[in-house]
Amino acid sequence: MKELRRFVCVPVFTLTEECEGGAERSVRRDIRQWKGREPLSYHYRPVIEPTTQTGFNYNLFPVVLDSKGRPWAVANNFLLSKLEAVARPNMKSFQSFAHDLGAYKEWLDQQNNPDDLLFHFPRLKLARVTYRYNSHLENRLRAREIEETMAKRRMGTVIALYRWMLEIKLFEPDYPPWQERSYLLSTKDKHGRSIQMPITTTDISIRAPKSDDPFEGTIQDGGKLRPLMRDEQLWVMEAVRALRNSEMQLLILFMLFTGARIQTACTLRVRHFTSENPRFSKALGGHYEVYKLKVGPSAGIDTKNDKEMVLHVPRALYEVMRTYAQSNRAKRRRERAAGGDNRNQYIFLTQQGSPYYTAKEEALAFKPDLKRRHEKVGGTVRQYLKEHLIPYIQQHNKKNFTFRIHDLRASYGMNQTEIQLALVEKGEITLHKARITVMALMGHESSATTDLYLDYRKMQAQAYAAIDGYGEQVEAWVANAMAGVGYNNE
Repeated sequence: MKELRRFVCVPVFTLTEECEGGAERSVRRDIRQWKGREPLSYHYRPVIEPTTQTGFNYNLFPVVLDSKGRPWAVANNFLLSKLEAVARPNMKSFQSFAHDLGAYKEWLDQQNNPDDLLFHFPRLKLARVTYRYNSHLENRLRAREIEETMAKRRMGTVIALYRWMLEIKLFEPDYPPWQERSYLLSTKDKHGRSIQMPITTTDISIRAPKSDDPFEGTIQDGGKLRPLMRDEQLWVMEAVRALRNSEMQLLILFMLFTGARIQTACTLRVRHFTSENPRFSKALGGHYEVYKLKVGPSAGIDTKNDKEMVLHVPRALYEVMRTYAQSNRAKRRRERAAGGDNRNQYIFLTQQGSPYYTAKEEALAFKPDLKRRHEKVGGTVRQYLKEHLIPYIQQHNKKNFTFRIHDLRASYGMNQTEIQLALVEKGEITLHKARITVMALMGHESSATTDLYLDYRKMQAQAYAAIDGYGEQVEAWVANAMAGVGYNNE
């Protein structure tokens, strides 16, 4: 089934209200009619929050559409209510909500009397609209048309929509939209202490159970990451050198040699590599020198959850980055960028002067003259991998090779882990020291995540040893069984 366009992003959105002519900040708008008719006129003004005296202005505001491409009022008012409760909204998250709501509207519009169905909650539970949509998502799951996580998110967004409609008393259902139950979830905080969290769930929520495949070769570190083997890392480095794209080569090497996430590597600034007297120190993970680069909001470099941390940049890599930042190639790109050539400019830019990733602070700032309909979130980098880097490696090294950009972070983590474990085996450091070092280098909040790296190789070896041993046992059982089977000519 072809999916319809579910939402559009408005580059600049200001919440307004209709008002009388002559009111403060009022603006007249004329709607032209056909020839011989007077234009229709009305007055409007920006909505102002009375306490803070601030307006409601957003860039890249998502407008949910129905199957005919018209704005869906209920969903858009829901998004506005959520936006008004957030001081610094991440519009990417709201665009995700809009996509889910658009999918729900698309399903509604395929049913009979969709406007009535939206509020249809009869006595028969399975006939209620929320249960019917739950069944639709479950059917798509079984048909493998959508992923479990997507089905879970879409159902959760629809539940949030109905909670809001009930809260503002937009309607009163004849029977409950779902049944709820509450319980305490036992978990651990980042320090390993046991805590209990109150959880409320519904009987239409879709569960997406985690299934860890020991042969998948991944580590759960902000997503499933696959550490590349040493030969695979060499393939990547050889490929980016052969393809002769300086920006992509430096970006990928920076991620592989520092463990930086894509949003961190893409929001590095020129000033971070052009100081007159950079200070170098001994690396935690070896005997080479590193430049300790502070990253996080205070440094103007994006990190996950705005975490302040330090990246250890090998001196050789720092010097190459410094040379590139001062090159004519980089300067020409900065001259084409918004803001021009200055020390606070992104170090990595496209040939047209566009960033690969829009920094969070820049994305949050309202820009009344914005023209584009999307934010830069590393799509150019991922496209480069898909269209150039991976095909090159498949052609020259391994046909079915593939990887994702964040796998470079896991590869760095495993490289550092193996260095530390080698020192443990030599008796130079303790396992506790190795754990603390890897945890610091990776910027992990919890030592449990670090332990996934420390145990990775061992767990992989144990998993394959188990299946090999089981395979040998199966062969022995089959051989014994076949030896006892007699054949005759009956």
